[in-house]
Amino acid sequence: MVAAVLVALAGTALLNGPPPATARTAPESAAGPESAAGPESAAGPESATTRSLTPSGSTAPGSTAPDPTAPDPTAADPTAADPTAADPTAPDSTSADSTTPGSTTPGSTTPDSATPDSATPDLLAAPVHFAGKAFDTCEAPSLTVMKAWLASPYGAVGIYFGGRGRGCPVQKELTPSWVASAHAMGWRLLPLFVGSQAPCVDSLAKRKYAIGSTPVTQGTKEGGDAVRAAKALGIGTSSPLYLDIEAYQRGDTNCAATTLSFVRAWNREVRRLGYLPGFYSSADTGVRDMETQRRAGTKDLPEVMWFARWRGQPALLTESVLQPQAWTPHARIHQYSGNVTETYGGRTLAIDRNAMDAPVARVTAPARFAARVPVPLSFVASRRP
Repeated sequence: MVAAVLVALAGTALLNGPPPATARTAPESAAGPESAAGPESAAGPESATTRSLTPSGSTAPGSTAPDPTAPDPTAADPTAADPTAADPTAPDSTSADSTTPGSTTPGSTTPDSATPDSATPDLLAAPVHFAGKAFDTCEAPSLTVMKAWLASPYGAVGIYFGGRGRGCPVQKELTPSWVASAHAMGWRLLPLFVGSQAPCVDSLAKRKYAIGSTPVTQGTKEGGDAVRAAKALGIGTSSPLYLDIEAYQRGDTNCAATTLSFVRAWNREVRRLGYLPGFYSSADTGVRDMETQRRAGTKDLPEVMWFARWRGQPALLTESVLQPQAWTPHARIHQYSGNVTETYGGRTLAIDRNAMDAPVARVTAPARFAARVPVPLSFVASRRP
């Protein structure tokens, strides 16, 4: 019932309208820097039912055709980073986007195959999509806060579920019970993995997590780590796992090449294990570089694009570095504002704001894991269409 309620909250206005009046918008950052919500600025195998997310112009995920451009997984990567390259900022269109023709109605979730998982777990289900507004914050809030925030315009939440580079690694609330309970309330989940970072990453705090000299081996290992961490929380196959690569220096070709090798290896492993590889980064660095590779026909690219461009208004389909057909349909998230504080139901959080039409987690944790956090019927009724 709560899922149906969330449908009513959102419409096209959620994607294109102004931020809630209770929020404070931070200064725009074209590079998508780490947010006050946390050090992250929040940013699987082939199945016939999951292939609609293939980036336009790329080879179908899971293809076994030889890739002459792919690095040898057994060889060390000789590329080295040049941390001195400049990072010019490119202007972006500030026009509000419109919903994709034929896309999911904003604020709605496609038929939810997420509860519970199939009795035959090796058979992959179709991805679950959500269109509407989402927020992310460094540490998963308590279930009490998540209940209070049902009064917000948001229907999905980013959770930092793994990776050595997380700014909030403890995540005391983030358990299988939390995942099952939040999902039972009607929240849709965006799992973010903050692993190794570009050798020329802008953030000084992230440089100790720089990708090493064997990015393919490292990316493959961390892709497996991501899948294991997701499974441990009850996040099932066909779910997206979003790799967070923070903003890095533009113009450093060696650094970009090392990062690309790592990301592609991570994608291959995540896809091989039955999940959808997503990608979060700054529009002007990681996202720009992925779009360049997409246009060149490079394989093993992300299936979902989550781009940070802080202009205060959603521009889901009008981001200047992405061609209109790139990562469509149902494969984009725009982080349009960060470092903001909002209060709903008497509970305050520091968050980043996002507009999305993209896959969300399929929650497979048994219903018995869900904690009892009752939602008053009067409150549910008030959110009906």
